Amino acid sequence: MKALIQRLWAYAHTKQFWILAAAFVGGIVFWGGFNTAMEWTNREAFCISCHEMEKNVFEEYRNTIHYQNRTGVRATCPDCHVPKEWGPKMWRKIQASNEVLHKILGSIDTPEKFNAKRAVLAEHEWDRMKSTDSRECRNCHNFSYMDYAEQNSRAATRHQVAFTAGQTCIDCHKGIAHTLPPISQPIGAHKAGEVELPSTAPAKPPASSSEAASEAAPAGSH
Repeated sequence: MKALIQRLWAYAHTKQFWILAAAFVGGIVFWGGFNTAMEWTNREAFCISCHEMEKNVFEEYRNTIHYQNRTGVRATCPDCHVPKEWGPKMWRKIQASNEVLHKILGSIDTPEKFNAKRAVLAEHEWDRMKSTDSRECRNCHNFSYMDYAEQNSRAATRHQVAFTAGQTCIDCHKGIAHTLPPISQPIGAHKAGEVELPSTAPAKPPASSSEAASEAAPAGSH
């Protein structure tokens, strides 16, 4: 035992030991930094840091049940658009480099440009979700655990038919978090049609006659 300790002590003073130790520590630091960066870019705040996202799709999303609801359980940007598994997540991040390129090129930096490409962008994302069997949707919603007795008759029937037919969430549920482009979509198409997103805040509505009279009255008359 004493001889083993002496050999280890001697090895700890060699150049090879310090190279391996430095590589080990460097690997830990790199991996920690890499994962920190991945998590930082996987936040809603990062997703909407570009005005293209904040002023277009995020404004639409804020008016949906995925943003605010009675239980306070939210589905944020990465919950729907970034896989949770490490491998698919890395591949999605690599694909996102193309989005950085178009940010630099200004491909959708105005409401007009964005709306012109809305259908193409939507179809691309729907195809991605279809190819993964709506993987991100299933983080919260799963046919296998649905209690059809708690659903209204229409929803229960549609879900059971879809489950039997091997359909996936995005086959029916398009346009539930963002404005739906003009497409043929029988379900979830209540917002169909291209829209022009305002570039300025909406004008304040005119005051009612009673409000106008109240504002015009001297302060001491109340």
